[in-house]
Amino acid sequence: MADLVVKSKVAEVIRGNGMNMAGDTVAALDGVVADLLAKAVQRAKDNGRKTVRPSDL
Repeated sequence: MADLVVKSKVAEVIRGNGMNMAGDTVAALDGVVADLLAKAVQRAKDNGRKTVRPSDL
C-alpha cells in the first residue's frame, strides 16, 4: 500500500489536541484513506467520468 498520509502531520494534529498517538495509527489511517479513494474512483467511473470530484468522496 502506498503511503498516502504524512506521519509527522498526523502526529502534529493529534499532539496539538493534547493526545498521544499509537505507533500503528498512521497505517490504519492510510488504509482508511486508500479505501475512501478507491470508492471515490469507482463512483466517478460509474458516473462516466475520468475526474474524481469532491462529491465522490
